[in-house]
Amino acid sequence: MIQVEIDSGSGFCFGVTTAIRKAEEELATGKPLYCLGDIVHNGMECERLRKMGLITINHDDMRRLHGVKMLLRAHGEPPETYALARQNKIEIIDATCPVVLQLQRRIKRQYDENPDAQTVIFGKPGHAEVLGLVGQTNSRAIVIAHFDDVKNLDYDRDIYLYSQTTKSLDEFHRIIDYIQEHISPSATFRSFDTICRQVANRMPNISRFAGCHDLILFVCGRKSSNGKVLFNECKRVNPNSYLIEGPEEIDRSWIEGVSTIGICGATSTPKWLMDKCRDCILGF
Repeated sequence: MIQVEIDSGSGFCFGVTTAIRKAEEELATGKPLYCLGDIVHNGMECERLRKMGLITINHDDMRRLHGVKMLLRAHGEPPETYALARQNKIEIIDATCPVVLQLQRRIKRQYDENPDAQTVIFGKPGHAEVLGLVGQTNSRAIVIAHFDDVKNLDYDRDIYLYSQTTKSLDEFHRIIDYIQEHISPSATFRSFDTICRQVANRMPNISRFAGCHDLILFVCGRKSSNGKVLFNECKRVNPNSYLIEGPEEIDRSWIEGVSTIGICGATSTPKWLMDKCRDCILGF
């Protein structure tokens, strides 16, 4: 008899839970609600909300809208988005994660005080959260995606280092160490650990969970940044790990010869989707 366990530490983080709750409450009124970008990096959850009436739009679509209600998801937005909403009389339901909002304000404050310093953000270029952070600096912030990118900074100038909230804590500390070793004595370097602990603390938990099972199914939308980080940790601990977006991707051959299966996911993975994957396995 195969045992299937769903990781109790997986599933929506606080920011995503709040954004979805706000969307559901507004949709319950029966009025149109627009969302700027996918509310969460999970296609099946987005489809569930679309069926409830949520209309996902991009920034070009927003420019053509007037007098509507629009939800800003947990990732946050740059100042220009708020300015356009005011111009077009769009009512904003702001579901920006409090952790992201605090980071935006910190970056803006530092940039206003010292605009000539290098504001450096360790994050994924083009990611919604990163675009919102860069927007606090009139788009002058430098985004570094990987450790090697840090070598391109100007070490004769002040450096203020921040991180996208869902990046790897270990890689962030490597970047800090490198800058400290190379910064000019005449320049100032300050780093701010802005990684969300709800995400960072999942790393040791997911590591333990992956080591407890013969097979790991990591349920996650392929757009999810923190999902990639967490899945790579699963794969490191347990090579018999597979990333799937939903139950239809489960291959029966994976299950042959295994006794225990662990199902886990990203901060953008709904619990109902992990439940569906469990039910699929038990139905084989």
